[in-house]
Amino acid sequence: MSNIIFNEEEIKILSQNKYIKKVSSKSITYTDEFKRIFICEYEKGKPSREIFETYGFDVNILGIERVKSAGKRWRKAYKNNGVLGLKDTRKEKSGRLKEKELSLEEKYERLKAQNNLLKAENELLKKLDMIERRSIKKK
Repeated sequence: MSNIIFNEEEIKILSQNKYIKKVSSKSITYTDEFKRIFICEYEKGKPSREIFETYGFDVNILGIERVKSAGKRWRKAYKNNGVLGLKDTRKEKSGRLKEKELSLEEKYERLKAQNNLLKAENELLKKLDMIERRSIKKK
């Protein structure tokens, strides 16, 4: 974690970025979309700082160490678990595990939600692939 503490004005500026889910005086939660974009751009050879600046972040507010450590953390998660490693799972894994058995309807709803998530991830990957192909053709 960075030693930088954001003031009210900096929090307001940061929270206007569509790739920030939540920001407080000490921490930032980035969207899963930005994490995937970051990995895609990084694999194309862009440095972390440039990626953050391209997507509307003020690196002077964030601090270069925060930018570097976030990139390092996401690259490690992506290497270990692929796209699913970039997903913010804090809400899903909080609290105690459910002890009760799920009904068939509950199991069905969970599988449906999981299926929809996988479909959305596939669509995103297709779009990223298409963007990458277009950029290669332009060169």
